[in-house]
Amino acid sequence: MNLSLNRIKSQNQMTNIYIGSALLILSILDVFLNSFFRINISGSLPGNLSIFFPLILGFLGLSYLRMEYSGYKFLDSLNKNVNTTNFNAFLTLFITFAILKAFPPALSWMVLDANISGDTKEACTGTGACWTYIKVWFKRFMYGMYPNELHWRINSAFLLVIGLGFVGYFFKENLKKYLALYYVIIYPIIAFLIIYYLISGGSFGLVWVETGAWGGLSLTFIVSFFCLIFCFPLGMILALGRRSNLPAIRYISVGYIEFWRGVPLITVLFMSSVMFPMFLPEDFFMDKLVRVIIAITLFEAAYCAEVIRGGLQALPRGQYDAAKSLGMGYWKMHIFVILPQALKLVIPGIANTFLALVKDTPLIFVVGLAEIAGMLALAKTNPKWLGFAMEGYIFAAIIFWIICYAMSKYSYNLEEKYKTER
Repeated sequence: MNLSLNRIKSQNQMTNIYIGSALLILSILDVFLNSFFRINISGSLPGNLSIFFPLILGFLGLSYLRMEYSGYKFLDSLNKNVNTTNFNAFLTLFITFAILKAFPPALSWMVLDANISGDTKEACTGTGACWTYIKVWFKRFMYGMYPNELHWRINSAFLLVIGLGFVGYFFKENLKKYLALYYVIIYPIIAFLIIYYLISGGSFGLVWVETGAWGGLSLTFIVSFFCLIFCFPLGMILALGRRSNLPAIRYISVGYIEFWRGVPLITVLFMSSVMFPMFLPEDFFMDKLVRVIIAITLFEAAYCAEVIRGGLQALPRGQYDAAKSLGMGYWKMHIFVILPQALKLVIPGIANTFLALVKDTPLIFVVGLAEIAGMLALAKTNPKWLGFAMEGYIFAAIIFWIICYAMSKYSYNLEEKYKTER
């Protein structure tokens, strides 16, 4: 009796799979043919029914395919991820059909009908994108107004800084304990000296180039690099200060964090550029770029501090008691026991803060520093290249997406490497 019931259940399951697969494939095929070849299978249906017909068909198909276990890896994965409920099924179909509808015109505009030849606006005669605009302005988007013949200095500085960043991978085992010292103190100092003397010049026979000429993607990297390096340790100190038992330290940390989280970054940048120099001695000069890096560092450190504080609060009290029972003092306990565990818990939050920092760098354009988005704003107002702002912003969006995706992927790898359940 059980054998016959299982056979009936299996037959019904296979029937549902066949019917659901046929309906789903037919709905996707209808939208695909309509988008790419202008063939409308459901065009003969009355009124607006032809518009909603693929969606209804696909929804019925997913309803038939929704089952607890089918034995087919692809189908089980589909049901687990995107076909759990009717709402998720509808949302999946809607997004899929929207992508199929948008893909042909986007492909036509960006690739098939696009122009990339020539060196002037007149070369863009088609209806597609004018990538000639990006090609002509490419060096400006990368290096800003930095002199063309000196671009090798920026490239050399970046290669040296990146190379020094990988030095830690070659540390011997007996030197691994000094990695934190190297990356927190020594590496930022060396990177600053390289960028200052090689990119700025003025020493060792190199021509001086003022920071006002720096710009493009290289300036985005410089600002992001130093702000990321400096805001993390400062945020860690503030997080520890906010949890301190000493009232003065705790109140100072709380006041700092709440103040910087309560003001917009654009206001902070204006203050650093316009108001802050008024409080400096007359014979004291601080470069605008340095002031901007300090302002963004102070701003982002407050957000970083709250993320780290969340990790500290997530640790059970037993970890603190265990460290104290071993005779560890405050700093030794936090450096070797508490912070490694807390930071491991908040890797996604720290990565999110760093991603926000990188995407906030275009705001420095309001104080006269033209990173990649700032250079795009200048290029689109050039009389010889009016009307191509869309291409520029798409180019910038792709660049930022690559940077942010790489950072996100790296943070995910760190999560996998340091997760406890291994």
